[in-house]
Amino acid sequence: MSKLTYIAELCQNHLGKEKYVDKMLERCAISGADIVKLQFIYSRNLSFRSQFENGLSNGKKIIDIRRPYQAEFNRLKKLELPMSFYKKFIKRCKYFGVRPMITCFAREDLVKIQDLGFKNIKVASYDCGSFPMIREICKKFKNIFISTGATFDDEIKKTKLICQKYKVNPVFLHCVTIYPTLQKDFNLKRISFLKSLTRNVGYSDHSPATNNKKNFASMAAIYFGARYIERHITILEPNMTKDGVVSIKPEDIKKIKYFAQLKKSEMKRYLSENFNVDFKQIAGKQKRKLSDTELLNRNYYRGRFCSKIIMNGQIRDLFNWEEKSF
Repeated sequence: MSKLTYIAELCQNHLGKEKYVDKMLERCAISGADIVKLQFIYSRNLSFRSQFENGLSNGKKIIDIRRPYQAEFNRLKKLELPMSFYKKFIKRCKYFGVRPMITCFAREDLVKIQDLGFKNIKVASYDCGSFPMIREICKKFKNIFISTGATFDDEIKKTKLICQKYKVNPVFLHCVTIYPTLQKDFNLKRISFLKSLTRNVGYSDHSPATNNKKNFASMAAIYFGARYIERHITILEPNMTKDGVVSIKPEDIKKIKYFAQLKKSEMKRYLSENFNVDFKQIAGKQKRKLSDTELLNRNYYRGRFCSKIIMNGQIRDLFNWEEKSF
């Protein structure tokens, strides 16, 4: 039987509307979520990188994906929540008995997030290897959750050492940065690798949420030893938000929390009977090379957001991995 901490990720499924955040928060709390998370995303931190304006291909292989800056800026601008709302969110979480958490995407926002009152902070996969950012987070927060998708093993190990230096015991979340993540790409043996670095290990689930296997990946990860599950949540139809296809309804949390209470033998029986699972396939490899798709996503998302600093009288982008202070 596993003690499970469930993280309900609201992401941008709120469409920038406070009423949707409130509704999702309430339904997630009622359904058994332990932590409810928002993302601290502001369009001002989006970085312009010319190689992604039209993408790049050598005819056979995509080298850079196409994701034009202005279209992405306009999309994110519509999804922003007022800064004042975050304090209200923290109070609402307390009222419903869940812990509030936030994902930080730009180093310059860490002080703001701390001042707002957040105690739990999430580091997205692409910043697991942003060591200056990790150091700054460790100085300000003790409850740190780090996704490890599209990150190299040596980066994860170095991040662990940084946390150790600051007496922080992070939660590492196994994650596959392919959206959606199909069964053949689960590689749940990675959970064992992460357990060699910290006892606090979980799974960030990006599997398809529009079929009868929508809870399968989370349950399988629990069977493989995950003590934390993070999943995108929505109360809207899948086609209404960018993350809709990988987002479950709040009520699905109950099913996953129930599964986590089963004995290991009962878990295996449940998975076999309900999903006809190939355990060897979903186990995958404990150590492996990143796929071409993961490398493409890493190339774009690592550096998608930045802080703005003034150098030599000019504003420039400061990326999260740069060894430079504000």
